[in-house]
Amino acid sequence: MNDADTVILKPRVRDLGGFQVRRLLPGHPIQMVGPFIFFDHVGPSTFAAGSGVDVRPHPHIGLATVTYLFQGSLLHRDSLGSVQEIRPGDVNWMTAGRRIVHSERTPAEQRPAGPALHGIQTWVALPKAVEETVPAFAHHPAAALPELHQDGVRLRVIAGKAFGALSPVETHSALLYCALELAPGARIAVPAEHAERAVYLVEGDLTVAGNPLEPQNLVVLPVKKSVDLASSSGARVLLLGGDPMDGTRFISWNFVSSSKDRIQQARADWKAQRFDPVPGETERIPLPE
Repeated sequence: MNDADTVILKPRVRDLGGFQVRRLLPGHPIQMVGPFIFFDHVGPSTFAAGSGVDVRPHPHIGLATVTYLFQGSLLHRDSLGSVQEIRPGDVNWMTAGRRIVHSERTPAEQRPAGPALHGIQTWVALPKAVEETVPAFAHHPAAALPELHQDGVRLRVIAGKAFGALSPVETHSALLYCALELAPGARIAVPAEHAERAVYLVEGDLTVAGNPLEPQNLVVLPVKKSVDLASSSGARVLLLGGDPMDGTRFISWNFVSSSKDRIQQARADWKAQRFDPVPGETERIPLPE
């Protein structure tokens, strides 16, 4: 990419115990794109027969977690009593607000065959006015999300507004989050309607404004410019962004806040077991020291 206003973030690989993620946000020199402060590409991974993902109960404040899968499924449980399996194309949107605890595990019925998992987990920072809002959980099946088809591009609006379509997922700020599948030879222009935008190439080949983007790289687009995306052999792509955040956000472990003191309080509360538990769960991830 040769635009002076363009930044490319490369992944940092993390092992989460049995499976790998590629972490793009927070990055350097850019921590956030719109309200998106955390971006993990999970897998693709195939587990041994009888095993799977077991992310034990852990806490969040000041953010919304967004799970979107390409392959496999996860069973979500949280301290509100929510129990929801998420499958490819669905959206699980969990608003932590002042505090929430959740777990994510491979469903029991999928473990004997050796399950697969491939997807994206993001965190969306909440505006200051609602950082301490009551926690909430919402599930939206794939069929409920707007889907557009044009010139070899299949586009699903995961959350926010894009290309004239509005997702039913309720958010606390104006944002852009879309999943695109480009057929061989397809192209599409990303309009400049959102102040901050980024393109992530999940797999395949893609040029951004005529410049090739490597798979598993995230390119932050220049502002106020329509940008063309094109693929010669096909690609899976994510678009994300939105309005700039209303000030600096601090991130520590699973906590996000505009206040360092608030994060320290959350750490103390989790260590002292003052968060509500997840019904049906007896495990928990301890606070990293």
